[in-house]
Amino acid sequence: MSQRFSSAVRLKARPEFLAVQETGYRVATKYVTLLGMANSLPVDRLGLIASRKFGNAVARNRAKRRLREIFRHHEPDTIGRRGLKGLDLVAIPRRALLEASYAVVDADFAAAVLKVRGHF
Repeated sequence: MSQRFSSAVRLKARPEFLAVQETGYRVATKYVTLLGMANSLPVDRLGLIASRKFGNAVARNRAKRRLREIFRHHEPDTIGRRGLKGLDLVAIPRRALLEASYAVVDADFAAAVLKVRGHF
């Protein structure tokens, strides 16, 4: 996958977020709450929600950047080639994510995605 968080792997419109939030499967971990729903695409797509309750703009953006990088690390564009269904994922970071190391958050996110994927 390219270094950019491309438009093809992004949830953009409010109805897409709402569909995942209303009908998706929810997994809560120490660092992130992940909601997932199967899509008809050969790729996983990610949407991020960080409200003002999470922290100031710097904290919210730092958390979203970390989650985007972790998502890119897991190569979502190879999902279709492995015969897996694509997922629409909405990630809601928790405050503990800011103090945790990258490796710990990466493992936590990967475990949450596996739980969501196992549901479908």
